[in-house]
Order: sequence, then C-alpha cells, then structure tokens
Amino acid sequence: MRPAALASTTGAGEPAWVLHVDLDQFIAAVEVLRRPELAGLPLIVGGRGDPTERAVVSTASYEARAFGVGSGMPLRIAARKCPEAVILPVDAPAYLAASEAVMAVLRELAVVEVLGWDEAFLGVRTPDPVAFAHQVQEAVFAATRLHCSIGVGDTTVRAKNATDFGKPRGVFTLTAANWLEVMGERPTRALWGVGAKVSARLAALGVQTVAQLAAADVEPLVAEFGPRMGPWYRDLGRGEGRAHVDPTPWVPRGHGHETTFQTDLADRAEILAAVAALAERVVDAIGREGRPAVRLQLKIRYAPFFTVTRSRKLPAATAERADIVSAAVRLARDRIEPDRPIRLLGVYAEMAPPE
Repeated sequence: MRPAALASTTGAGEPAWVLHVDLDQFIAAVEVLRRPELAGLPLIVGGRGDPTERAVVSTASYEARAFGVGSGMPLRIAARKCPEAVILPVDAPAYLAASEAVMAVLRELAVVEVLGWDEAFLGVRTPDPVAFAHQVQEAVFAATRLHCSIGVGDTTVRAKNATDFGKPRGVFTLTAANWLEVMGERPTRALWGVGAKVSARLAALGVQTVAQLAAADVEPLVAEFGPRMGPWYRDLGRGEGRAHVDPTPWVPRGHGHETTFQTDLADRAEILAAVAALAERVVDAIGREGRPAVRLQLKIRYAPFFTVTRSRKLPAATAERADIVSAAVRLARDRIEPDRPIRLLGVYAEMAPPE
C-alpha cells in the first residue's frame, strides 16, 4: 500500500519531512505474535531465558517495564523485580526476519534510512506529514501485525526526539517552531546523542537543560569537547541536523563478539584462551566482509560489574587469522589486570573502509 496521493519522494513544491519510525517493544511484540497467549503479560527477553544464568535483558514488554525492568538490566535482577514475568530466550533470526518485513513495507512508501532492527528514518515530500505517518502505521500493521510510533520533524534530530512523545502507537511532531517549547526545559540527557557522561560534562559547564545548551556560548563547548563536537552539541540543543534521509546501505565499521561467563574467569591461561576464541569468531566475520582489520578493541568486565575497553592499532591492515588472533592475545596479556576475576570478555575489530 503506497499512499501516493499523499506523499512523494521527489515531488517539487511540497515540503520535505523526516519521519522516524520506531517499532513499539519490538522484540517482545514479535514474541507475542508467536505466542498470542502472552499478550498483556509482563514479558522479558534475554540471554537463554534463564534468570539463574548471567545475562541481561534485551527487551521488556510495557507490562514488565511497569515493574522497573529495563534493557541492559541483569536478568536475575529483572526476575526479582517482576517475579511473575515470563522470561524467554533471545531468538535473533526471528527478530531479523520481522525487521526485514517491516523495512520492505517502508521502502514501498518512502526513502528509507535503516537505523537498526526496529527503527528507520523516512524521507518524504507531503503537505500533511501527520496523515502520512498514520498511513505508514496502518501499512506496517497490516503487513506485519506490529505497531510503531512515529516522530515527524524537519530534521533527523527533531524527528528522532519526537518519537518519544508519540509512544506507544502515536505520532508526534517537532519542528523549529515548537522545539524549544517542547524540549527547552528538559534535561540535556533527553537529547538523542547525549548520554550520562556527556550530560554530566555539560552540567559542569552550567548547561543542564536543552534551552541552555541551545543558547550556550560555543567557546566553552569547544574547550570541553573539541572543535568538531563542541559546535555539534550546541546544534543538537537547537534540534538542528540533517534535513534529508540517506538510503545508502549501512556498512559496518567492524565486527565483534563477546561472552559473559557463568563463572568468573581468574586463571590467566583460561582468560587468554577465551580471548583467542573470540578473536577467531571475529576473523570469520570480517572474512565475510572482505575487508582487513586495522584496529582491535578488547572489552573487559571485571567482577562484580566494572567495565573497561582497551584498544590497539594493528601494525598493518590484515585479514590473516594468525595475525589477528595473536594481536588480540597480546593486547589481553598486556592490558588485562592480573588477579582480577573477569565476568565478560569481548573482542572487536575495526575494518578498513570499503574501497
């Protein structure tokens, strides 16, 4: 279904809009489609579905979120917060298939920039973006039985932030005209692209709200964040950003694998063997890309829950298995602290850009 009378990707004379489509509680919703009897129940998806194992929550249904369960929370804590929840294992192939079905629908309607499994930007020219957004919702639901929320904006930044006000199953519009009215008094953490660390650094400069960031002097921001990121954060406070959608297929910068150990690793030989095994999997992944690795990064989570990353540039770009695995092991040997139990390890390889 294409609402052609309402929108066009190329129509001259009509205003251009960016829509941010975000599937509501996507993973939980896919599981409910497969198990309709779970509808309305608190549902948690994570790990192998066993809260006695070390794993984190991938998603929680709205019913589970009401108990304080959130993504990234240790599964055992989630089970404690919501003991009546149904806990299911992660089924990545099922979610990928559902995502591809949704993106196929969106591509019939507009220019699409995929952001992840459950979200995308749409670029359209239309006199009525809200009506178009509602038709997008109807088309997605008709094809997949999945609900989505949509943010409408005149930039990608405003569209992305608008979605939060439309959840669940709604549509909300943020433009230059109402940006500060809606967002001005909210904390900088509410902005897309500002996390806890950046908001704390902004607060140290006396910038705590979106309106304060929008009006901030750029010099202190440059001194704190650098000549590129300083002005970028001020623009973010003003809701400024791209006004177009880029449909270029996403090309990964790298590949990585990580694992959480059910029992902390303390033996040095076991730790290095685990790093080597992860590096082997990374080599397989970058081999499918046909691009060499240029940098390795090691993620280490020490017990009980302290995470650090360590990285090193490779002497030369390489896709050779032995070179990458040995470099990962050397990085681990040099940078992992001795005598500290480890609960998680990850190896990530940054690849050379495509030619």
